[in-house]
Amino acid sequence: VALGYTVGSTKIINQGNEALVERLGKFNRKLSPGLNFIVPLIDSVVVEDTLKEQVLDTKEQEAITKDNVALKVDAVTFWRILELERTHYAVDNIYEALENLVLTALRSEIGGIELANTYSSRNEINHALLQQLDEATATWGVKVTRVEIQNITVKDEDLRKSLEAERAAESKKQAAIKEAEGKRQAAIAEANGTVAAIELISRALQGHQNPKDVLQYLIAQKYVDASFKIGESNNSKVVFMNPSHLTEAISDLLHSDSHHGDGNGSSPN
Repeated sequence: VALGYTVGSTKIINQGNEALVERLGKFNRKLSPGLNFIVPLIDSVVVEDTLKEQVLDTKEQEAITKDNVALKVDAVTFWRILELERTHYAVDNIYEALENLVLTALRSEIGGIELANTYSSRNEINHALLQQLDEATATWGVKVTRVEIQNITVKDEDLRKSLEAERAAESKKQAAIKEAEGKRQAAIAEANGTVAAIELISRALQGHQNPKDVLQYLIAQKYVDASFKIGESNNSKVVFMNPSHLTEAISDLLHSDSHHGDGNGSSPN
């Protein structure tokens, strides 16, 4: 009898759990993790549950947006028990009650926004759901720590394809705008670089004894560089040019008169 009494009076609670003890049908105390003793036949452990954070993955549900579009949505909720006594005595089945509350809040939140905002406002929807659930479960002794919408799918297949095509077209439009802006910035940078190079060459030539020779050298160098680039191209074509023609053209350009007349009515060369 003593052995049976001893065995019946011990209760081991695992780490992270709590248990509730009733004495003669009335709540008496909570049991913490470790070895606990109760009075057999008088005390009874009515519930043992975890205080660790739990995950509630709600199944996909149908919801109607503010502009009457049917959607399929599902969410995952993270929650934990703070006061096991209130959780056990305030609600009959905390898991079923919490799931139904999440589904109701999710439908209500989706019903207050238009379809165009459902995808771009996920963070706002998650925050609103969290606040709503946290307030509703305050008397249950639980804490909703986070709510995340997993999927939002348009129920009508034709409408879903149309929306996907519209989003794809908008993405291409934005990409084209960014590409055009990049080319514009590159052209501006190249033009500014050319202007800076011309100004630098102009300042360098001002103190040079033979500026025309320098210009001839620079133009010839550009000609050689362009010829090499043509030869390296995969689609290049053979172009036969007489280098003497280029030299003569450069010489004529550099030695041409820049004045509009000599004062005697003669025209410039």
